[in-house]
Amino acid sequence: MALVPYVDNPLPALSKLHNSSAQFRFANRDLHLSQDWKQLGVAAVVWDAAVVMCMYLEVGKVEVKGRQVIELGAGTGLVGIVAALLGARVTITDRQPALDFLSANVKANLPPDSQGSVVVSELTWGEGLERYPAGGFDVVLGADIVYLEDTFVPLLRTLEHLCSDSTVVLLACKIRYKRDTDFLDMLKQPFRVEEVHYDKERDIHVYKCWKLPPKGDL
Repeated sequence: MALVPYVDNPLPALSKLHNSSAQFRFANRDLHLSQDWKQLGVAAVVWDAAVVMCMYLEVGKVEVKGRQVIELGAGTGLVGIVAALLGARVTITDRQPALDFLSANVKANLPPDSQGSVVVSELTWGEGLERYPAGGFDVVLGADIVYLEDTFVPLLRTLEHLCSDSTVVLLACKIRYKRDTDFLDMLKQPFRVEEVHYDKERDIHVYKCWKLPPKGDL
């Protein structure tokens, strides 16, 4: 997620984002996530897309147990933490300024026997991708990472690098603007994209994506 500090917003719908923590129960465990809107902005609060993604993972529609999973733009780390609690080996990524905050949430919410299954790592989309194995992940997760148009090309390049032909990408998104659907159109060039879940209460869409074979192989 981008690191964008925000001033206080009086809208009641946003008030929960200004709380210093957020509580959830997933994978039979109570989770307490620190939030820091004032210092780190959108990267340091739990958005509805992350909650819906965790709910989707918890019902087992996509198997993560024993799989190599990477979360992009992790923010508070909720999605990656839940994936680890469900038995995945998880690389949880965000930009450098968020890593200490992210690491603290991971350490506080994973039991000691799960700590070794998680790595927190810096990833700025489109940069330094050689540090991550090409096609080396079974599942790629992203919750509310589609909102800044300038990031669309590097995000797509990152997804293409991380995915093999068998990798499953799960994106949980709130479609706010035309540019959000524009990204989905871009994504449909190298990937097959299906909407697999819609949370009406939170207005969150979950998309499942797979790499398309090269056109010459069709």
